[in-house]
Amino acid sequence: MMQFRLAGTGGQGQILAAIILAEAAVASDQLYAAQSQSYGPESRGGASRAEVVISESPIDYPKVDKPDFLLCMSQQGFDKYQDDVAEDGTILVDTSLVTVPETHRHSRVVGCKITETARKNLGRQVVANIIALGLLVRLTEVVSPEAAKKAIANRVPSGTESLNLQAFDLGFELDPSLDCFGLDRSF
Repeated sequence: MMQFRLAGTGGQGQILAAIILAEAAVASDQLYAAQSQSYGPESRGGASRAEVVISESPIDYPKVDKPDFLLCMSQQGFDKYQDDVAEDGTILVDTSLVTVPETHRHSRVVGCKITETARKNLGRQVVANIIALGLLVRLTEVVSPEAAKKAIANRVPSGTESLNLQAFDLGFELDPSLDCFGLDRSF
């Protein structure tokens, strides 16, 4: 079983990315998935969190308590959830928007300029969530890229399928050892 938490602000598409991840697991890769979400009263700009539990067997408890993987697309999300990650878990931060303090103690943090990459390579920062999803799929291998692409095509707004599939491919092709930075800090 793997637990995922995607944190950001309203309007960044974390909920959509979580729905796509869960759908890819269930519809194409024939896994079990549970997805939940939480967001502040503001539709844009407020705190937003989406969670996905993926398993090869039925899921008894659909809530994420210690995520194996945390995606942070806002400083607020990083500050709030960084300490919840499983000891051997991974934190992926969008370094366009999040600063990881030098005193941070988690053992595995990967940082990429996700929003900047969306703006620079595709001219649209609105697809940063899908770039992050591509990188998440590459790092975890929890679902196949084909399953993720199929779910993207089914879920994104009509007319944006090509842009979103380009964003996924861009994120999937990011090389964490070259395009991102990694902090290997032990407790």
